[in-house]
Amino acid sequence: MVDVPGRLYTRDHDANVKEAPAIRVAFIDDDSGLMTVLDRRFTAPRWEREVLGYAVMPEQLAALRLHALVVNPALTGLDYIERTASALPGLALLVCSGPAPIADRVRGLRGGADDWITKPCHPEELVARLEAVLRRRRAGDLPGEDEAIVAGALAIRPDRFDAYADGNAVSLSRREYELLYQLAAAEGRVLEREEIYQRVWGYTMARGDRSVDVFVRKLRQKLERASPEWRYVHTHFGVGYRFAAEPGEGIEPAGAAPEHAAAAAAYPMA
Repeated sequence: MVDVPGRLYTRDHDANVKEAPAIRVAFIDDDSGLMTVLDRRFTAPRWEREVLGYAVMPEQLAALRLHALVVNPALTGLDYIERTASALPGLALLVCSGPAPIADRVRGLRGGADDWITKPCHPEELVARLEAVLRRRRAGDLPGEDEAIVAGALAIRPDRFDAYADGNAVSLSRREYELLYQLAAAEGRVLEREEIYQRVWGYTMARGDRSVDVFVRKLRQKLERASPEWRYVHTHFGVGYRFAAEPGEGIEPAGAAPEHAAAAAAYPMA
């Protein structure tokens, strides 16, 4: 267990009425004035914040079960933003800094930051930008540690940002994991390419951009190598893609009926 400041939260899956979990945001910043104002602003919508005085390692951030991280690169450097975005693709990441060269802003955004806010900024704008990023990422309800998505022989692990088949990691890249998770979380609904792009890349898809199709192809190749008896990502021509565990054509997986239970047992949540 990683020793970090802050509280860990669990959800009662057996309760008939579930209270929406608080949004948890951490700041790596030394702007005490901004933090004081945000304390008051965070109370009404039931948001919680944690102030971290140094560049916390990704495994420590993961243990805090955050929805979003706001970073001042003056304290961390731009490399930290890139490393954190790569290690924790499910974490909304915003940069809040003093005036910076355009080259730094572009590097931060291309390196994985969801947004860049320049100080001095109004607290309401900062909160509004956080809300916008969280809406795009569908991060209002953080997956709990016992919420692996299991389908066929595949277990998608939000706590590890990877998928597992027959006990072996599929070794997905950041984008591949985000793509797989968003498709699986749609619970069988067809997602249009534009919607997938918005969810995974975080902004509007340019006309003619084929990134979604390219990454779907890469994802399929990895999943079929790891779990050859099943097909998971299905094309709906002219529309988009759908996730469902279906036996490969002409293949009848042995013990297909109890597959979900077996997969879940193979990947216990410690």
